[in-house]
Amino acid sequence: MREFRVLFKPQGREVSVLQGTDIMTAAVKAGIMLAAPCGGEGVCGKCRVIVDKGKVSAEVSHAISDVDRQAGIVLACQALVESDLEITVPGESVESHECLSHDAEDFAGGVTLRSEEAFRFSPIVRKVCLELLKPAAEDSTSDLDRITAGLKEKVEGLRLSTKLANVKHLSEVLRESDYRITVTLAYKDGALEILSFEPGDTTASSFAFAFDIGTTTVAGQLIDLNKKSVLGTKIAFNKQAMYGSDVISRIIYASDPEGLERLSAAVIGNINEIIGDLASAHRINAGEACAVVTAGNMTMMHLLLKIDPSNIRKAPYVPTVSVFPVINAAEAGIGISPRGAAAFLPGVSTYIGGDIVSGVLACGMADSDNTTMLVDIGTNGEIVLGNREWMIGTAASAGPAFEGSGLACGMKAAPGAIQKVSIDKNFEVELSTIGGVPPRGICGSGYIDLLCQMLKRRIISKDGRIDRGMDSGRIRKNGANYEFIVAFAGETAIGRDIVIQDDDIENLKRSKGAIYSAIIALLNKVGKDISEVKKIYIAGGFGSYLNIENSVFIGLLPDIERSVYEFVGNSSLAGARMALMSHEAFDKAVEIHKGITYLDIGAEPDYMDEYIASLFFPHTDIGRFPSVRL
Repeated sequence: MREFRVLFKPQGREVSVLQGTDIMTAAVKAGIMLAAPCGGEGVCGKCRVIVDKGKVSAEVSHAISDVDRQAGIVLACQALVESDLEITVPGESVESHECLSHDAEDFAGGVTLRSEEAFRFSPIVRKVCLELLKPAAEDSTSDLDRITAGLKEKVEGLRLSTKLANVKHLSEVLRESDYRITVTLAYKDGALEILSFEPGDTTASSFAFAFDIGTTTVAGQLIDLNKKSVLGTKIAFNKQAMYGSDVISRIIYASDPEGLERLSAAVIGNINEIIGDLASAHRINAGEACAVVTAGNMTMMHLLLKIDPSNIRKAPYVPTVSVFPVINAAEAGIGISPRGAAAFLPGVSTYIGGDIVSGVLACGMADSDNTTMLVDIGTNGEIVLGNREWMIGTAASAGPAFEGSGLACGMKAAPGAIQKVSIDKNFEVELSTIGGVPPRGICGSGYIDLLCQMLKRRIISKDGRIDRGMDSGRIRKNGANYEFIVAFAGETAIGRDIVIQDDDIENLKRSKGAIYSAIIALLNKVGKDISEVKKIYIAGGFGSYLNIENSVFIGLLPDIERSVYEFVGNSSLAGARMALMSHEAFDKAVEIHKGITYLDIGAEPDYMDEYIASLFFPHTDIGRFPSVRL
């Protein structure tokens, strides 16, 4: 089979690939990550590239118009290399992995979560400096026993273990350091394990990292364990996105061993880049960090650790692991001290992972006398309801629409994403974007604002159809769809109109319906009314951008007193940080994992009725939304 050269512009990268290789694969080989929310299935239309020179064979796609086709535009995942090629990659087709924020308080949504002082400071990894008496004729205690005796004077409730590798050179370390050494201890299953021995006193350098591994983003924080403080935060887009925007597409991709390897390498790459960047920014040696604590959904944890996730999507939907062992960071390829500890928050079930357990921990739900609710708005729409006596959780299959996937102009919450929208009586649109730059697409919070405004201006009806008879230059027919132009080509960064189509509205309507109906069905299951819930914590990527009024107006959230709602930003990261800084908090997370009852909402008799009733704006029963006037 022949081999051809493919040059990508403006990156200036060239690779050689075999004839019949798709352009997406060639781009990966060149180190260019193209947007591919559908996982390369050819249905999202996001991986558009321009063939400037050369020949490709490409299937006809509804995502490429005749005009685009004549301009040489193809989908990279569907176009096969048939000769030497020169390819132009438009900016909007490149998967962004840039940092989103360095401000820890901003990332937390500006809301104070449970005080971290609720748990005694007892980090899962700690350093202890010992100055030991030297052996003598009258004291022939072994080196390891001598260290154990010294530790018992400084550490409470000591039950120690260590590995053979740590003691092989212990004799030299002790004698070369004149019996002054630092012992690093890790808390594991109620006991302490000696991770390493270092000569001298190295306790001044005691750092660790907390991570949240989300389907869309990876967030990390550098913690100074001596100062008990966060030194820095960084958030990046999950590099796995090029293999699919949702967990199901990634599970399918991971069914091939090479696919599992790539997905694991992608997220480990995210983790190590964040570790490296934060360490560099704060002038520490990443190799000196002694621990990483991670929270994430069940699929993300399986992929990170290269555990086959295939059974997560097959009945009866059983994960391989829900409580993950504490391992050496080197086993996972995480770039801290090779003997540093890597711990993972436990999950409840396939669809209630460690990120939700971590969020419950951070919000203090398991210790509250009041009935509270945590709602994480994402692809699965995880919800936990309860108090200190009981907790029940479920996941609504909301789909990735609110994360910008599967929509004509949807995108993640990145610079250029339309996040706020208002429409006046003349149908003029005022919008704002993340970063204040020209728009490239619309993210989840932008779609919520947009739907609300279109309803108020009667551009769409209660069933979500765009008004075909309305006299506006922003409404037009496009194939089988009608669409509303949010931003004209000359106003955008992509040189094309940014629109919302009938099909987009249908997807968004189903997503909002899934979340709302799951909230109500969960309450019905335990015989509670929404009025009995004293606090609803809103977690996830929406952060402080989500407009509660608009969310209620479209029927995404129940119409209740607005003070009940509280944004908690990335509660998963907050919980991971708590678990890192206190093994009591980690133990509490394990207790929470055991205490949440999982409800398969889809099997509940009244759920489908609730769901169908919610497929209007805001709902077929307008009496549930007394504040909404249409």
